[in-house]
Amino acid sequence: MKLTPRQLTLCALLTAMALALSYLENLFPLSLAVPIPGVKLGLANIVTVFALYALGPGEALLILLARCFLGSLFAGNMNALLFSLLGGLCAMGTMALLSRRRGLSIYGVSIGGAAAHNCGQIAAAALSLGSAAPLYYLPVLLAVSLLTGGLTGLACACLFRGLRRTNLTKG
Repeated sequence: MKLTPRQLTLCALLTAMALALSYLENLFPLSLAVPIPGVKLGLANIVTVFALYALGPGEALLILLARCFLGSLFAGNMNALLFSLLGGLCAMGTMALLSRRRGLSIYGVSIGGAAAHNCGQIAAAALSLGSAAPLYYLPVLLAVSLLTGGLTGLACACLFRGLRRTNLTKG
């Protein structure tokens, strides 16, 4: 994939935004309001969904990979990289496939991505623990992904509505 300078600049800006949103989300843990371990809104996923629709799956994947690697590096937590990558890659693949389906809105794509992200993270937990025990927690996370994915989809739909008159998006 060959990126133009404009595309590369936009990918770098979106990666920085995703990293900032991820950092911001860690400052205000959702566990204070929702007593379910491991639940996050996934604010950085707004950028991933936006990039998927505005730039395409290739660029969105580059942004996701950069965010996962840089986020783990900046946080000093390379153990979290497995969880970020498996969750992110599962979500990206699912959203790329779902975004091609006619009649499925950005909300449905975002909810599918949130559910796939949780599946990927449970798989990472099962791999790192060497046990299938984390699978018992999957139904709880899938139920929460309806809310978090819906909120991400809503934020992204609002973003596209706000950017309608710019030439930032491709369509």
